[in-house]
Amino acid sequence: MTQLESARKSIITPEIAAVAHAEQVEPEFIRQGIAQGNIVIPANIKHTNLAPRGIGKGLSTKVNANIGTSSDFCDKSVELEKLRVAIAAGADAVMDLSTGGDIPAMRRAVIDASPIPVGTVPIYQAGIGAINKYGAIVKMTVDDLFAGIEAHVRDGVDFITVHCGVTRSAIARLKQQGRVADVVSRGGAFLIGWILHNEQENPLYEYYDRLLELAREYDVTLSLGDGMRPGCLSDATDRAQIEELITLGELVERAWKAGVQVMVEGPGHVPLNQIEANVQLQKSLCKGAPFYVLGPLVTDIGAGYDHITGAIGGAIAAAAGTDFLCYVTPAEHLGLPDAEDVRQGVIASRIAGHAADIVKGVKGAADRDLQMSLARKRLDWQAQAQLSIDPERAKEIHARRATAGEACSMCGAFCAMKVVEQYLGVRTSRC
Repeated sequence: MTQLESARKSIITPEIAAVAHAEQVEPEFIRQGIAQGNIVIPANIKHTNLAPRGIGKGLSTKVNANIGTSSDFCDKSVELEKLRVAIAAGADAVMDLSTGGDIPAMRRAVIDASPIPVGTVPIYQAGIGAINKYGAIVKMTVDDLFAGIEAHVRDGVDFITVHCGVTRSAIARLKQQGRVADVVSRGGAFLIGWILHNEQENPLYEYYDRLLELAREYDVTLSLGDGMRPGCLSDATDRAQIEELITLGELVERAWKAGVQVMVEGPGHVPLNQIEANVQLQKSLCKGAPFYVLGPLVTDIGAGYDHITGAIGGAIAAAAGTDFLCYVTPAEHLGLPDAEDVRQGVIASRIAGHAADIVKGVKGAADRDLQMSLARKRLDWQAQAQLSIDPERAKEIHARRATAGEACSMCGAFCAMKVVEQYLGVRTSRC
């Protein structure tokens, strides 16, 4: 049985128990959330070294890190180092988006090395395979596509991005809309090219039941991809995007009926004043299924700093109800990220997620901030480092301009905390 089927039968699985312990909630809370479809636990039965994570309503906001080779850079050891860095920085999941080198070997190595959930986009490998076999992506057969998906789930991938909502009707909307940036989703672009060339419906939509059978067999969570996501602010919340989202909402319910866990992906590039509306639309149309967003990026001019533009949007989106943030790195739009880009991307998204968790009332979130405030009042630098999102970074900055006194080198003898303490005559004791 899948996690969803077990939850419906009031069974507390080991994965449910583990997530409940990590989230400091009762197992029954997790079971009910899974049964209702507003929580997922991506946990392929083949991923044997997995420490499961819960994603969804009432849980802490989770962060995903993208890694993987490209046609220009395909060193497996480099990508495995990025995986190590992402985990060390606190990522809750990782997606292998490899498009270069030995893609199956890269995927298996990531799964073997990863104690956190692993996601992939199977159409990348299927499309590249079609180029190698036939000379063009558009010559890919339906069986080629599903063979690629089966290879991924059989290897132990916990969740897969599948662009089922890129339909002929969505493409018609796209043509009528007239976008600035057209389509920026790689998987979406592959399928649009295939659909237009072959004058056929998207196989992931037409043969959705076949996809559900594979997902159910391995208990893989479907991440319904946003192939029509806006790639610039000018295209945000347009008809093509919403057309796809309406279809995804219908496919969510079909997945639930089949006993398959499902979440929905979202934009993209979205101005600040449209983020909350985007979240509300998804939650309404998709009946509360977990929402997984890239960023969203709130300006198009942050090249080199898009981990910041993404964190700004991510905090607003998560506070509005988004459950899962896909990180954005400083290399976004510019090139393949290196290990340091990965670290910065994870940290930025974790800050965004934590800020939102305080707003959402997630258990323990605000307590950590209170403990940090008390440590600052005590001038307890060790505790401040331990409580921070990135302890090593906090220690490094404090140490590089250390002083002989208790206060930091910013204020020194004029530390506000010490001045006020002198006259109030009260100081919080060290713990």
